[in-house]
Amino acid sequence: MSHKIKIQRVERGSTKSFYVNFPAALAEAAQIEKGEELEWLVEDRNTFVLRRVKPAKSVLKGKKALS
Repeated sequence: MSHKIKIQRVERGSTKSFYVNFPAALAEAAQIEKGEELEWLVEDRNTFVLRRVKPAKSVLKGKKALS
């Protein structure tokens, strides 16, 4: 699954920030909750990985595979 986004740049006086909008469909598919902590990992200048600070429990763990 992939989603294209645009980075927003905001300048307020002497400070500037860059914002990333996270698509709702992707957040819902990953079951991300409001207030949950995530962190960016920079693999190289073209690859950024977003991961949970506290990994979510697997919904498949402990269940038998379907035949």
